Amino acid sequence: MRFHTRKWVKPEDLNANETLFGGKLLAWIDEEAALYAIVQLENKRVVTKYMSEINFMSSAEKGDIIEIGIEVVKFGKTSLTLNCEARNKMTRETIVTVDNIILVNLGENGKPQAHGKTKIEYVKDRLAKDEQI
Repeated sequence: MRFHTRKWVKPEDLNANETLFGGKLLAWIDEEAALYAIVQLENKRVVTKYMSEINFMSSAEKGDIIEIGIEVVKFGKTSLTLNCEARNKMTRETIVTVDNIILVNLGENGKPQAHGKTKIEYVKDRLAKDEQI
């Protein structure tokens, strides 16, 4: 799994127990999954359709640095399925896992549209292809 994003837990991210509010972490995960899908599918019109069971395994406190990892489970015709782990950057302790996050590629009409992707592509490889043309 590749860890793409880091977040710093600030006072405004805490719940009444003085630990990271789960809803805040899920918002970070949803944003990271959407950004990942947008880059992979080369389309800014991507929406979250589904998140599977969310397993909170530990907590985070003010000042902790959280890193969010994403990996592709599969490419569908109009969708991309990812899994995710958020962990403490310093201790590597897992905070939460999400087994399946399904994002759907949309066309200009707002309806699901085939994306034609079948494997992970890296921007640096796309740029190298463009330079060869």
